Amino acid sequence: MLHGLPKIKHLDSNNFFLMAGPCAIEGEDIAMRIAERIVEITNKHKIPYIFKGSYRKANRSRLDSFTGIGDEKALKILEKIGKTFDVPTVTDIHESSEAAIAAAYVDVLQIPAFLCRQTDLLVAAAKTGKFVNVKKGQFLSGASMKHAVHKVKDSGNPNIFLTDRGNSFGYQDMIVDFRNITEMRTMGVPVVMDCTHSLQQPNQESGVTGGKPELIETIAKAAIAVGADGLFIETHPDPKNAKSDGANMLHLDHLDSLMQKLVLIRQAIL
Repeated sequence: MLHGLPKIKHLDSNNFFLMAGPCAIEGEDIAMRIAERIVEITNKHKIPYIFKGSYRKANRSRLDSFTGIGDEKALKILEKIGKTFDVPTVTDIHESSEAAIAAAYVDVLQIPAFLCRQTDLLVAAAKTGKFVNVKKGQFLSGASMKHAVHKVKDSGNPNIFLTDRGNSFGYQDMIVDFRNITEMRTMGVPVVMDCTHSLQQPNQESGVTGGKPELIETIAKAAIAVGADGLFIETHPDPKNAKSDGANMLHLDHLDSLMQKLVLIRQAIL
């Protein structure tokens, strides 16, 4: 599934894998503290782990929203986390020109949901040789993601996985159709459930995206039960004061107990 991904551990546990971390890299100290805690939790439960952090936030509702601390500074923090904790790292890219730059610092390149049909971006990510995580657009079915898979694989890179992050429901809500996980798994690639962004409430009049973090556990349990290979969870020790997507992040203090429950569900379905 993820064999060949540098620094990935616990693949022999038959657990789901976890991509988790803050929405954005806010600074070195807090990023390192979050990474250290998640590494402790995933080692405890023998869960393969990839640290997640966006080095730049390009998709913002308002012009004055936080976008990052500087590209090179944030990428170097991601690189330091990977080396310090010996874990793979993932970050988003938004334009073709970013692929090679980010690939010098991280192990997985992530294609945001709104950009999952951008052929040049997918091809540029594929040609770096890094693992590529493509998020399913809110406007697409799971079955339609076969085209993204073909774009990456036909560019010479077999290392792709897909992430569902829900579908648009009206103008200001999201809904999860778990058929998408089953449909995408037929494509022969690992499939991930984004348990936090799928609970967003976008397009609020304030220009700040809302969310329903109290349902993260529900989405995660259901995803594991229907066979998701991995989970994507944004987490923070102080979500209310996080600089991006705080409204739908999991409090870091709740991650350990959630993982314990999910490992039991995973064991039950194997």
